[in-house]
Amino acid sequence: MPPPTDDAGVAEAARDIAEVSAVELITTVSVHLLSAAALRCGLAEDGEKHQDLDEARTIINALAGLVTAAAPDLGDTHARALRDGLRSVQLAFREASAIPDRPGEGPGEKYTGAVT
Repeated sequence: MPPPTDDAGVAEAARDIAEVSAVELITTVSVHLLSAAALRCGLAEDGEKHQDLDEARTIINALAGLVTAAAPDLGDTHARALRDGLRSVQLAFREASAIPDRPGEGPGEKYTGAVT
C-alpha cells in the first residue's frame, strides 16, 4: 500500500520525524550505512554473493564523513561506537581488496586518517 499523500498523512510523517532526536537519527542512519558497508565488503553469510567493493567504498566514504562531522555533537559513547564500527568496515574493505589502497588513501581515510 503506498504511503498517504494527503495533507494529514504528510503532517503525521512530519510529526513522527520531529519526535526523533538528532543523535538517534544520526546513529540510526550510521548503523544502516555500517550494515550496508559490511554486506558490500563480503561480511555476510553469503559474502561473495553480495560483495561489491565499489559500492562499499562509496558507502564507507559517506559514513566516515557523517561520523566525523557529527562526532562532536553525538557525545563520546555514541561517537566511539560508530568510529569502532567504521574502523571495522575500513579494515574489512582493505582485507577484501585484491590490490589494497596505500595507507591514508582507503575509503573514508581522508576523514579518519590512515587505518591499520
